[in-house]
Amino acid sequence: MGRRKLQRFQENEQNRNVIQSGKELFEQIKGQWNKVQFEQDNDLVVELACGRGEFTVGLAREYPEQNFIGVDIKGSRIWKGSTIALSEGLKNVAFLRTQIELLDRFFEVGEIDELWITFPDPFPRDGDEKRRLTSPRFLDLYQPLMKAGGIIHFKTDNSGLYAYTLELLNERPNCELLAYTDDFYASTWREDHHGIQTRYEKMFSEKGEKIKYLKFRFC
Repeated sequence: MGRRKLQRFQENEQNRNVIQSGKELFEQIKGQWNKVQFEQDNDLVVELACGRGEFTVGLAREYPEQNFIGVDIKGSRIWKGSTIALSEGLKNVAFLRTQIELLDRFFEVGEIDELWITFPDPFPRDGDEKRRLTSPRFLDLYQPLMKAGGIIHFKTDNSGLYAYTLELLNERPNCELLAYTDDFYASTWREDHHGIQTRYEKMFSEKGEKIKYLKFRFC
């Protein structure tokens, strides 16, 4: 392991806004995010596969009256968002280091108000369908954790994953599709995101890829 990555891991252990294995809160945080971590009773917004946390931190800047949690398994990526949030004094940001399939170990039923799935791995092979973050397996994981009427946002550059997700949501009677577009930056919803982009979104946009977006909720 490189010295730089090792240093980041050590800083994650000290940073209060990083919840990970080995810390006391890691086993106690379920159902306690607002009370214990944020110490303020605000809507809880979660970003899955947050990477370096650009989007999580960006939303936290725009909405100080909400609490934001970025979830990712890569500690060196989480370090970036964590460090920026601390340097800016953003107390409404935290990062959870875990695998997304274990999400229900860290959130109570109905605890999440809003969920973002931003540029996940498309896993294009048919045999990998269950690994897609919008597959039936994961939708069934998210549903009980969402507050009634809670919104789920999904953004991708991948046409196949977008088409797969759109078709799946239209077929599921427990999902209500609220908006969708295969060209987000030409849509009426672009202003709602305040120009906040993830690293991957910037990279794909610069290459001329159209960004796809949809939002839905569980009935």
